[in-house]
Amino acid sequence: MKPAPFDYHCPGELSEAIAILQQYSDEAKVLAGGQSLIPLLSLRLSRFDHLVDLQAIEDLRGITTVDGSIRVGAMTTQAGIARNADAATVPLLAKATSHIGHYQIRNRGTVGGSLAHADPAAEYPAVAVALDASLEIAGPGGTRQVSAADFFVSTWVTAMEPEEVLVAAHFPVWSGSTGWAVDEVARRAGDFAMCGAVCGVQLDGDRLSRVALALFGVGSVPVRARAIEATLAGAAVEDLDLPNIGAEVAAALDPPGDLHATGEQRRNMARVLVPRVLSAAIDEAKHA
Repeated sequence: MKPAPFDYHCPGELSEAIAILQQYSDEAKVLAGGQSLIPLLSLRLSRFDHLVDLQAIEDLRGITTVDGSIRVGAMTTQAGIARNADAATVPLLAKATSHIGHYQIRNRGTVGGSLAHADPAAEYPAVAVALDASLEIAGPGGTRQVSAADFFVSTWVTAMEPEEVLVAAHFPVWSGSTGWAVDEVARRAGDFAMCGAVCGVQLDGDRLSRVALALFGVGSVPVRARAIEATLAGAAVEDLDLPNIGAEVAAALDPPGDLHATGEQRRNMARVLVPRVLSAAIDEAKHA
């Protein structure tokens, strides 16, 4: 199918993009790569009278280190994450990127596009939630910062207003003996995950001093396993009962069912994935 007719805008400045969004409000939609939006438009699952393409706004690209975090411009491509030295200081980003679609998709898809699209089965939103990322949003009233925990409201719904643009994401950089892991279950390589988990750990000797754990594909937004994180902080690695931890995390979930998997199947996937990512992250931290 073909999308319904729309007017195409390609502003060269952020202020111009915001002005267009302010003018057309709910009738306009930002295009930030199009790997998710274009199929929705082509299938006529969504319809907008105006598309505002951000590709010409150079200020929205690039990765820099700022105050102990990396700032990733919203129009930075997913493939660009894997090639950037600053991005390598947040290894969870690169590990998550390798699970996104296929190489051709990652060449066009953007970090900001994935975050703003807010698909609950996507990897980057879970990474942002797990790492307590801060999202930089610009609108007619200026720029504001929103925590990832508050940014994702529901499926395809964020805390942004129609006239606002996601400018960048700030991901904290961990130091010391750290390890990272991403794992997911999908029907085919490149498909959206039926269930996935992202994890980061920091070791102090033989004990966990810090744990970040989030799941995706199991709810309308990424699910942060805060209770387990608090329990694991300070625990000795050799005392961990990983299968029991996986079962505890899974028991707290209430995943939806659809044509790809039932809620119970997703819960069982989480039960298996959580021990996997914890084990992999711990092993990497030991050798850091």
